[in-house]
Amino acid sequence: MKIEIWSDVMCPFCYIGKRNFETALEQFEHKNELEVVWKSYQLDSNIPEEPKDSYQDYLVKNKGMSQEQVKGMLDNVTLSAKQVGLEYNFDKAVMVNSLNAHKFIQFAKTKGLGDQAEEKLFLAFFTEGKNIADIDTLVQIGKELELGEAEVKAALNDEKFVSLFKQDIQEARELGVQGVPFFVLDRKYGVSGAQPPQAFLENLEVAFDEWRKLNPETKLEVTQGQSCSPDGTCE
Repeated sequence: MKIEIWSDVMCPFCYIGKRNFETALEQFEHKNELEVVWKSYQLDSNIPEEPKDSYQDYLVKNKGMSQEQVKGMLDNVTLSAKQVGLEYNFDKAVMVNSLNAHKFIQFAKTKGLGDQAEEKLFLAFFTEGKNIADIDTLVQIGKELELGEAEVKAALNDEKFVSLFKQDIQEARELGVQGVPFFVLDRKYGVSGAQPPQAFLENLEVAFDEWRKLNPETKLEVTQGQSCSPDGTCE
């Protein structure tokens, strides 16, 4: 069963939602029958590629909130992150346009590394204070995922990955997604926000039960004979 997750790597609740969802998966007995696909979503396409504002100053300028209100909000989010084992350092966060990061994710997905790329970028942005629009930063993250420098740089200059990014955003519009994180289960159920693990688990169970009825398990009665297994054992 396919699960699609729309997310922006600069969204604090997306990282928290990822952790809560992973906690739910650990308790879900059919987790090996799930296909998790990360989808791009950009909260603000007008943020410049070069660092200009701190995270707090950006919110003050763009959300019409006072410094005190923003600080209180970020303190609360930091606490929420800590409760799921995440360290947020908003004072170190580098506010830049997330397009390059999304192109990197789209490329990583073609290598079966979408989830790992999301994790690395969340960590880089919220914990390590790295510039996720910077080519060298993305190349380094790529190396950590065993992706070559040349192929990462080529991907960041490939319009194909911009098209895939835009396609994800168009799909989100068609589904009525108005904020992230947003989880879509088998294109039947939507879960919005960083819900607690139990909420994810309950939705997974309902969606999977329906999916299983339409996709029953195939169980064969097997007559055993001499054969070879993938580990090289022949008997």
